[in-house]
Amino acid sequence: MGLILSNVDVVYGGAIQVLRSTNIEVRDGQMVVLLGSNGAGKTTTLKAISGLLHSDLGEVTAGSIAHDGAEIANADPTRIFERGIVQVLEGRKVLEHLTVEQNLMVGAHRRRDRQEIQRDLERVFGYFPQLPALLKRTAGYLSGGEMQMLLIGRALMAKPRILILDEPSMGLAPLLVEQLFHTIGKIKQEEGLTVLLVEQNARAAIAQCDYGYVMDGGRIVLHGTREELSGNQDVQEFYLGLSDAQSRPSYRDVKHYRRRKRWLG
Repeated sequence: MGLILSNVDVVYGGAIQVLRSTNIEVRDGQMVVLLGSNGAGKTTTLKAISGLLHSDLGEVTAGSIAHDGAEIANADPTRIFERGIVQVLEGRKVLEHLTVEQNLMVGAHRRRDRQEIQRDLERVFGYFPQLPALLKRTAGYLSGGEMQMLLIGRALMAKPRILILDEPSMGLAPLLVEQLFHTIGKIKQEEGLTVLLVEQNARAAIAQCDYGYVMDGGRIVLHGTREELSGNQDVQEFYLGLSDAQSRPSYRDVKHYRRRKRWLG
């Protein structure tokens, strides 16, 4: 059945509303991308799904978040994790004083199937062949690209049903971004994994996704398939940089255009 957000509102501190009637569907086996500028509500959406709003004094105040028909809005993060919804947070949050091997094993800490854990570890090494040589390295000394590989590998060790990735390409060189998205696509294809992705690199994300949503001001203002997003003039202009350079409007014109249109015209 997948994951469905229906008319979700999120409020921080009982006063600041960030999400407004947000509707998103992530079907089993899909890769879905969530696009939008900084402050649009993307990370808040992910935290609402994974149950991490409470640490920021946030709460789902209206609507429904259902996973396979079960309501999970405002549920305990442990319960959500146990359903197989695993988020890789923005910001390369490795356990920096542990080794790479220890970090990977943390991902499997709730599992008791030792032989299967070893098989999954070998699968992670197949996706990220750089990791075996780094197993005894302290994670805090890895490069940004190595940390991102480790974080995704650690999440895979938890045997997720839905893998949530928040800005995985942030700060990476273009070649590493290309390799990372190729690997994410390969994992999704080979594991039959459902992926929900927040990403600033719209070109790379759209190229891999099955479906996508654009957020603006805490609302979903545009959605469609990979082909529909790639062919949409607004997405081309504001996210893919494909507008005609000679006719490209000034920044002031763009601000006016966006205020007037609000992606809804």
